[in-house]
Amino acid sequence: MDRGKKPCNSVESRNNKIYMDLKDVIRVNALPFLPAKSLCRCTSVCRDWKLQISSPFFAHTQSNAFHDISGFFCQNKSSQFPSFISLDPAAYGLPDPSLTFLPEPVDIRCSSNGLLCCQGCTESKAYYICNPVTRKWKKLPKPNADHGSTPALVLVFEPSVLSFVAEYMLICAFPSELDGYEFEIYSSAEGSWRISPEIIFGNRELVPTSGVHVGGIIYWLSRCSGIVAFDLKNERTRLLYGYALGALGEVNGKLYSASLHGSKLTVVELCNSFTNTMQMHSKQKSWNMKVEINLMGPLLDPGSNVVFVGGNLVLIRSGKRIVSVDMKTQTTTTLTAELDYSSRVVHYVNSLVEI
Repeated sequence: MDRGKKPCNSVESRNNKIYMDLKDVIRVNALPFLPAKSLCRCTSVCRDWKLQISSPFFAHTQSNAFHDISGFFCQNKSSQFPSFISLDPAAYGLPDPSLTFLPEPVDIRCSSNGLLCCQGCTESKAYYICNPVTRKWKKLPKPNADHGSTPALVLVFEPSVLSFVAEYMLICAFPSELDGYEFEIYSSAEGSWRISPEIIFGNRELVPTSGVHVGGIIYWLSRCSGIVAFDLKNERTRLLYGYALGALGEVNGKLYSASLHGSKLTVVELCNSFTNTMQMHSKQKSWNMKVEINLMGPLLDPGSNVVFVGGNLVLIRSGKRIVSVDMKTQTTTTLTAELDYSSRVVHYVNSLVEI
């Protein structure tokens, strides 16, 4: 009697069930690690890719997977609108680098993992949080304190797989009437500002554009005495000494300081922030030397200074030029030659994060 053909159990048949096609492997495992501009081009590959890249879940996945520095916003005093310098124009870019989608002209203050903090140029000086890729933005409520004309702001956004909407904090150190600095914190989860009970006394004179967030602590350079550290969890401050020149930044979860001494670029890592509380004559060091590079030749003009350190990059302002230094390869690249001497430079990550 004919019992029919037996189902095929060949290796080829089993492999078809186990392994995905290459296009599906790329779609699922590679796309989230691409920057936003590259992903926009990928939407034209096929309908499936376009649907995936356009989904809110993919935007959430990409914002958690992609953290590479993509370029820098620059803002000259002579221009009303900012410009964007891409580290790789083929991969990183923005639909509107001048940020004209915002309701008013703005000054870019700081950034964090794809989000920008901007301040309006009108009398109200309103704060805006935006993603320049999606052109979505949110206006923050008015702070309780007077932050001054050049606020010392730090935006903190750490992408989380558990949160599909960006939860962030904006911290401002502002001069206190009690001869010191106080701290006001905006939380997106609470939708409001509050002033921390912590005060650091003394005429510290913080450098407004120097703030950086590393491992739950905010650091600012002080023109008078070292580095001011503000612990976000415990809301306590302390002072750090040494290497308080140049720029502060985050590299692999550590605080780095980069500075120029003549033609020598020096990059150090904070390894122990409590050496000032240890016994006298202790051999423990606060900072470890990571990179020393002699930048010889006509590369640097007199008065050059470090404006950014992070990832593998150090940025140096030299006259009207911005020069990047790769800390791994020790190669240099001139990114632009059109900056004012007083222009601001803010790093940016090309992310799809939802506000």
